[in-house]
Amino acid sequence: METITAQVAKTQFGELLMKAQREPVEISKHGKRVAVLMSAEEFDQIEALKLQMLRDKLARAEADIAAGRSMDGDQFFNQLMKEFDDE
Repeated sequence: METITAQVAKTQFGELLMKAQREPVEISKHGKRVAVLMSAEEFDQIEALKLQMLRDKLARAEADIAAGRSMDGDQFFNQLMKEFDDE
């Protein structure tokens, strides 16, 4: 992924939009990553994947509840936080 500065992004915005149609472009400011510009199509694909993952987790949760596999709220949130820490 190409990285450009915010100043270059500002002065070459049209070119930046064209590059983002081919691949995501990282934008940095003062040496720090501040944004990634990507095509609308790629963004829509990522959002669809996130929604599908959420639906899959919901289906697993419903199956667990139906099978009697449930836990109290504290246990649930502790497990959820552990999953985020492992990522």
